Amino acid sequence: MSTTAPELPESLRERKQLGHDDAFRFGCHPRVACFNQCCADVNILLTPFDVLRLARRLRMHTRDFLQRYTLMPITKDLHLPVVMLRMNDEDGKKCHFVGAQGCTLYDDRPWACRMYPVGMALPPAKAGVEPEPLYFLFEDAFCHGREEPTEWSVDRWRHDQGVPEREAIEAGFRDVVGHPWFIGGRQLDPKRMELFHTACYDLDAFREFVFESSFLTRFEIEPAVVEAIKTSDEALLAFAFRWLRFALFAEPTLTVRARGPESGRNP
Repeated sequence: MSTTAPELPESLRERKQLGHDDAFRFGCHPRVACFNQCCADVNILLTPFDVLRLARRLRMHTRDFLQRYTLMPITKDLHLPVVMLRMNDEDGKKCHFVGAQGCTLYDDRPWACRMYPVGMALPPAKAGVEPEPLYFLFEDAFCHGREEPTEWSVDRWRHDQGVPEREAIEAGFRDVVGHPWFIGGRQLDPKRMELFHTACYDLDAFREFVFESSFLTRFEIEPAVVEAIKTSDEALLAFAFRWLRFALFAEPTLTVRARGPESGRNP
């Protein structure tokens, strides 16, 4: 399958596209001549669950992890904030977490690292249409993994790398970034961009916002959900996506509490 979809960003339009069952060859291990070369001077976009898992692995507050290990590029073309893994400024711009034997945080490696050499893009939102992911193949000249004998399909590769389980946790994230509100190039204002960034990526700060502000007095949240988000990061992440649909797009995903006679003041 090698057709080019007009919905793809310019940088991806020359990539070979793959269907779910299309075959490619790949293998990565220390005996491959290029081992670890793909872990330096590379742009790795982090998903909300990536940030959460890496911060937990390093026993860091999500805010501290973001400040130390990530970048947030700002361009006029971005309609939502994105978070990128910061490379080491020294040592050939290697990833902070790569060692001689490979990734030192392998079990918690980001989505993009798991997917390589397969990439994925979501086409722009269309009213009433659920966006279907488009898959494509990276065929970097330096990569000798393409010469390995093992043959994969996109679906087999994704399951082997544990991608579907992680994507299930972030299902609500896809609903937000692919929301029809963005049809026609609409963009969030700076305040709502900040809300998006906090709820998606700085999950510890979002938990503080929920439990240390007037949030729970302003919204009717199911008691079971309140209990779950106190301790479960996955439950809190799902709730964050639910809240964003209310805060960004005015969807009725949350219920505002009725104001009492003395609640005319701002909380």
